[in-house]
Amino acid sequence: MQLLPEPVRRVAAWCAVVLLVAGVVYVGVRLCVEFRTAVTPVLLALLGTALLGPLHRRLVKARVNRSVAAGVTCVAVVAVVGGAVYIVVAALVETGDQIIASLRDAAQDLTSHFGAAGTSLDDLAVNAKELLSRFGGTAASNVISGVSVVGEAIAMAVLALFLVFFFLRDSHRAVHTVRALSPRAGADIVEAIARRAYGAVEGFMRGTTLIALIDAVCITVGLLILDVPGAVGLGALVFVGAYLPYLGAFVSGAVAVLVALADRGAVIAMWTLGIVLAVQVLEGHVLMPAIQSRTVQMHPAVVMVAITAGASVAGVLGMLLAVPLTAAAFGVVHELRERFV
Repeated sequence: MQLLPEPVRRVAAWCAVVLLVAGVVYVGVRLCVEFRTAVTPVLLALLGTALLGPLHRRLVKARVNRSVAAGVTCVAVVAVVGGAVYIVVAALVETGDQIIASLRDAAQDLTSHFGAAGTSLDDLAVNAKELLSRFGGTAASNVISGVSVVGEAIAMAVLALFLVFFFLRDSHRAVHTVRALSPRAGADIVEAIARRAYGAVEGFMRGTTLIALIDAVCITVGLLILDVPGAVGLGALVFVGAYLPYLGAFVSGAVAVLVALADRGAVIAMWTLGIVLAVQVLEGHVLMPAIQSRTVQMHPAVVMVAITAGASVAGVLGMLLAVPLTAAAFGVVHELRERFV
């Protein structure tokens, strides 16, 4: 190695460090995927704790018992989430037939304007029964596997809720636990890194919730003005979808436009699309720079890469967890730079 110039040796050392870190990260990701049934509730519980921590601390400061405060917080989040899901589902069920009818009318318009090019939709509908009978066994197996996936998801959600309760109740012991599990010489560094990572996740969740609330209120008001049915439910869908950056906004906006098209026609649907796009521009150019810059700011390209990587590893759940975990990684990197660079 002494025969190599100093810059080459430094590059080689950094390459070795990058490869080592990448190998550790890869092994960690694979282990998390293998034990996802246990790991996923823990990660979701940490996100829930980061989001609900301020409410729990306010209750504790008001001299409410820690266990009671944690229980009240968990009940409140279940009520809010359950209510939002109920409103969204009720709104979609109420307008589902209208959406299907509008899509069918659109298919007929395509057929009348484009002739044979538009008949593929009708051909697909005619052959649907034959396809189902031909692949009935595969469909049945998929239904069974889907039921098992739903059961697994419900079990993980219940476990995550219990973990949120315990994490909130025992949050005052977290620092002591981290220091007890760390080497004595590096306890201060580990504590600082843990605080920075958790603070980044907490800031991201708090900022995302505020942005989601503003988006939902703006879109709900716009839909109410346009007299679109299920405006409150669509606003709740926007609020929930905001926790899945970009994709959630696209899906919730598309649903709102379809509902407006089904009930109010093409003109109101175009106005709805304009409102959705205006809110997204407001979010991207005003809300996110103003709110997230005070917590943790990530370039949109980093967010998109993180979402893509999360989707490739764990599907929709990976997309949900990718951005807050990336925020935590950014917090750790900033802490290390402040200490050692």
